[in-house]
Order: sequence, then structure tokens, then C-alpha cells
Amino acid sequence: MTNQVLRRDFLKRAGAAAPLLMAGPFARAAGANDRIRAAVIGLGGRGRDHMRLLAQIPDVEVVTFCDPDENQMRQKASEFESATGKRPKLVPDVRSVLEDRDIDVITIAACNHWHALATVWACQAGKHVYVEKPVSHDIVEGQKMVEAARKYNRIVQAGTQRRSSDRFRKAIALLHSGAIGDVYLGRWLFTGPRDSIGFREPEPPPPNLHWDLWLGPAPEQRFNRNLVHYNWHWFWDFGNGEIGNNGVHSMDILRWGMQKGLPSRIQSLGGRFGYKDQAQTPNTQSAQFEYADGTMILCEIRGLYSNEQSGMHFYGSKGSLHLDQQGNFEIFLGRATKPDLQSKDMGDPDQMEVGHFSNFLSAVRANDRRKLTCDIAEGDQSTALCHLANISYRLKRELRFDPASRRFLGDAEADALLSRAGRAPFRIGEAV
Repeated sequence: MTNQVLRRDFLKRAGAAAPLLMAGPFARAAGANDRIRAAVIGLGGRGRDHMRLLAQIPDVEVVTFCDPDENQMRQKASEFESATGKRPKLVPDVRSVLEDRDIDVITIAACNHWHALATVWACQAGKHVYVEKPVSHDIVEGQKMVEAARKYNRIVQAGTQRRSSDRFRKAIALLHSGAIGDVYLGRWLFTGPRDSIGFREPEPPPPNLHWDLWLGPAPEQRFNRNLVHYNWHWFWDFGNGEIGNNGVHSMDILRWGMQKGLPSRIQSLGGRFGYKDQAQTPNTQSAQFEYADGTMILCEIRGLYSNEQSGMHFYGSKGSLHLDQQGNFEIFLGRATKPDLQSKDMGDPDQMEVGHFSNFLSAVRANDRRKLTCDIAEGDQSTALCHLANISYRLKRELRFDPASRRFLGDAEADALLSRAGRAPFRIGEAV
């Protein structure tokens, strides 16, 4: 299949396409000791986490690695073999993975622009899916992922793993029980210094990289070393900036704690400050989301230097609750200057990572998406808030949004940014 075929409008096909290679429901779910066979898609830093975490879970066999960079794939395979004594099959093209009827689940740690297509194809092929955050590259893609999971009855877990943390779950339970009264405002801050990525000229791709497969559904363009392998996050054709990269975790906690869906009004401001480089997304960004009932979520990304710590804050009619990145929390009631309640040691926070994968695989065995701590529909909504902020930032104005239709109110220019199909690609070096 040529690169041009890969680049066809898959969103149009995904909703109505007949099943591809349908393998049926998970055939071995009846026995608790049956092994689940998994493939890891994308073997960068997060893909290494996937292979490491899956190796810790009983009755799971990691059988295939898939990455268009064959050097990266071989390196991770050697690490995995050294740790486990087993060497997975190496496949550069995800379509070949989906043709393998012996694979039950895939975990996706590829670039953001691949998340939706790989998920939809996997659901059509009868595979269950764990997909990293942000689950989609744009809002329409997220809708198609949810539709595919439901149409083909697949278990699809979003990779916002804090939902599987005992610490975060305790804090959210307190919020939902009314510990600080009616929550009217949520706020989060993410601080993470990022250096300039400089400027790189287009050049031929290295022989180990299948550039057409790396691009996949993204607009066709020449290889550039500022894209492969991490800085693609900062280009609109492939990534969603820091708000989609790290901010989505905090966005998910705020939306979960406040029991909110999509907002009705969005305003986002920011810029790329401190240096001039090739990247397109902001390194500093603030956004506010207003809901129909008047409640709000405020967020801020700081990509230069700050002495403040990242965290999440909830404000209610009786007090406030503050969470750090590890899930430690404090509750202040009334005018209190010292916490009325603090979290205590509730287990190893690192266990939320393996716990999130274990939760996914338990739901697969039961063939019951209700067991998931973060079903794709939840991940989609949290990711959508990041997309909405980025659309407002790119248009440099406040937007009104209809959560029911998932369209902007009388705003064709903003609607065009809801999917990659509705906009011209941003080329590297182009002013944004």
C-alpha cells in the first residue's frame, strides 16, 4: 500500500467502513490463566515504558514490536530480551501487526497523529487497545475512536494513568462526597522548562527510518531532524503542544473531580517566549473554560523557568483541595491556614502505571468496558479540552462551543480546525 493511500481521508471511511480482518471477541477470556498476547506500537521513551510495564503483569506475552524506525525498534527489542529472555517479532508497519490474528491487544505509544488511525484500524481488526494520551490529534478523530470502540465492541483504555492511582482516587472521592462543598472552580499549573530546538533543514531520511510510515495520515512533507523522535510534539501536523503532551493529565483530573464534560466558552492566550526556534506550539499558554452553569476550569503551561510547582486545585463553597503531581493532597476548610485533612502514605505512586495496564487487561478478560478506570470516552473529553484551547490560541480569540454537536457557534473558521481534513497543513518554518 502506497503512502498516498495511507494519507487518504480515513476519518470519512472510519465511521462506515466494513470491519477489516475481524477476529471476533477476545477468544480466551473465559479462563483466568489464559495468556493475552500484546503488541507495542511506537518504541520511543513511552514505548519503553509500555514494554517494561507489560512484562510485570502475569499471563501477558509481549510478542511484537512495531516502529517505522528499525534502529529504535531493534534497540528496544534487545533491552526487552536482556530483561525477559524473550525477543519479540519486529514489524515496521502497523497494518502487518493488525493482520496477525494471534495478537489480542495493542498498546499505542506512537506519535499523536497516529493514535486515532491505529485505534480505529485495531478495533476493526478485532483488537483491544491501550492508547497513550492525548488520545487523539484533533476533536473529530477522538469522536471516531469512541465510535469505533462501540461499533466493534472493543475495550479501549486511555493512557491517563492517574485514574488508577489510589491517591488520586481518594482525593476525587472526597470531592465527590462534598468535602469542600460545591466545586465552582478548578485550576491547574504545569511547569516544565523546555530549551530551544533550533532550526533544521529538510534532508533525506536515514535508511533505518520508513519516513512514509512515520508520516502515516499526516500531510506529506520532507524529513527533518527536528521531528524525529521527540520534537514533533511542538509542530501542529503531528503534536498538540505541551497542553496536549503533559497538560492533558491535569486536565483529566480537573474534569474528573468537577464531573464536567465539554465547555461552552473557551479562551486561550500564550506564545513562544525566550528564544526563536522552528517549533510552532506555545511554550507558555493559559486557558479558561466556562461551563453552562457558570463553573470554570483555568489552566496554565509554563515552559521556561518558574519556582512554582506543578499542581491541581479545586475550590468549593466550604473550602479548597490541593493536589500535587504524585496525588498527595491537602484540604483547607473555611479560612483555615493549616490543612484540615492531608493524605497519608497510600502505597507506591509508581504502581499507578502498572495498575493502569492491569486494569485494562482485566477489562479485556471480562470483555467489559465498565471495568476501565479511563474508557476512551473519558480520555476523549479530557483531550478535547486541550484541542479547544489550542484552537482558541491559534485563532487568538474567545470561542463559543456547543458540547452537544461538538461544533462552534456560527464560526466556520474555528470549525475548520476541528479536524486535519478541514485545514491546510502547517509547514515547518511557517509562521503560525
